[in-house]
Amino acid sequence: MTEPQTPHEDDVVARVLANADSRASGYAVFGGSAQALQTDTNVHADAERDGEQTERADRNALRRVGGLSTELEDVTEVEYRQLRLENVILIGLYTHGTTADAENSMRELAALAETAGATVLDGLLQRRATPDPSTYLGKGKVEELAGLVQALGADTVIADTELAPSQRRALEDMVKVKVIDRTAVILDIFSQHAKSREGKAQVELAQLEYLLPRLRGWGDSMSRQAGGQVGGTGAGMGSRGPGETKIELDRRRIHTRMSKLRKQMVEMKPAREAKRANRKRNAVPSVAIAGYTNAGKSSLLNRITKAGLLVENSLFATLDATVRKSTTADGRLYTFTDTVGFVRNLPHQLVEAFRSTLEEVADADVIVHVVDGSHPDPASQLSTVRDVIGEVGARDIPEIVVFNKSDLISDDDRLVLRGLQPKALFVSARSGEGVEELLETIAALLPTPGIELELLIPYERGDLIAVLHEQGKVLSTEYAESGTKVRALVTPEIQAQFAPFTQVKAVTA
Repeated sequence: MTEPQTPHEDDVVARVLANADSRASGYAVFGGSAQALQTDTNVHADAERDGEQTERADRNALRRVGGLSTELEDVTEVEYRQLRLENVILIGLYTHGTTADAENSMRELAALAETAGATVLDGLLQRRATPDPSTYLGKGKVEELAGLVQALGADTVIADTELAPSQRRALEDMVKVKVIDRTAVILDIFSQHAKSREGKAQVELAQLEYLLPRLRGWGDSMSRQAGGQVGGTGAGMGSRGPGETKIELDRRRIHTRMSKLRKQMVEMKPAREAKRANRKRNAVPSVAIAGYTNAGKSSLLNRITKAGLLVENSLFATLDATVRKSTTADGRLYTFTDTVGFVRNLPHQLVEAFRSTLEEVADADVIVHVVDGSHPDPASQLSTVRDVIGEVGARDIPEIVVFNKSDLISDDDRLVLRGLQPKALFVSARSGEGVEELLETIAALLPTPGIELELLIPYERGDLIAVLHEQGKVLSTEYAESGTKVRALVTPEIQAQFAPFTQVKAVTA
């Protein structure tokens, strides 16, 4: 006997599938609000807002090909990053919380699966005090899942939480198709979207760390080659060898590859640190844009700087940190850094692998924390992102909370969000609402020059005047026969280069 699905569970799955159908027909429902997806010509290619979308053709070239299937094969023959997802069934458990929490989590899993290139066919949701230690779902629900897989012709089953290797193997044996978990889907998306050499190395390292405890073999791949002198009938020449099984050889190869990747990432670190040190030496403040995936971080950066970053209604469209320069209203130069988005239950392997990218957040002077204001559970987005910010040691950095997509937020919802974060700003990267207020808030929080100098700079040193305007604050300017008299505020980092031209002793403001 199979365990009947409760009416509440049926309702949740039906809503998730309805959202998936809406997305397929041209509506984005991830985030809880049906947003009509615009065409490339009137949204993404709007040069006034997003700049040139140079990555779009490359990204579209990576779309999954329909009609492929994922057979149950030895995972050592088809590493996870090469798997082809097609028709999937979602499964989930909620041990605590409300059905709304379970629905949000399942809706996010459906969006992850579709971003990876899959079609969501159906889903099963079960409420249990604890997951079954052997099969994750209860016995009756697993039997129901096996029947559903066979009836719908699904290729893959995706679990909403990270499965233990033993749970995954037991489920595969019972449902006869490949079973993966939320972490595997996120890793697959990352492998599709990473484009820089460092980003690809980070993703591969995370995938190998995930794959290592999940290697599986059948038949001869589990048999041991005899080591040394062998006695007995049926053994002898041809049976002596290193004494390793095929799966042990695979593990050794993976460890070797992981060591090589770590070495490559160490070699890349000096170049990245040199760029960062150059910005610090020139006293260029930095602003990091952090937030949940698909909250609109790249859209906001495009709106402010015309950066031309890829803007797409999908999860993890941005993986590589992108730096663009901007200036405050009074002419001070600073940089904007777009960072990888976060998601609930972000795999630990990814946090570790992308630590070098997340260092941009830890080294920032200001963090702009972007939240999707139209999401049904913005509080969970806030806590998820703040947890990761804490992991990279950036809790003490000034934070500006921005509720993006304000054009989709009702007045009642604004009151709720205001209660959640009283000092937050409401911004729309699409309409431009609140962008000027955001820039003013950033300018107020950026470190300001605090050393006042009176200088006489020769006319042939116009480059120093430019430095004062970009990295300091010019208070007054007069033109004399011998040069330009300037009274300005500077930072300690650039004070030394003006020492030959100082007329009076430096005074701390």
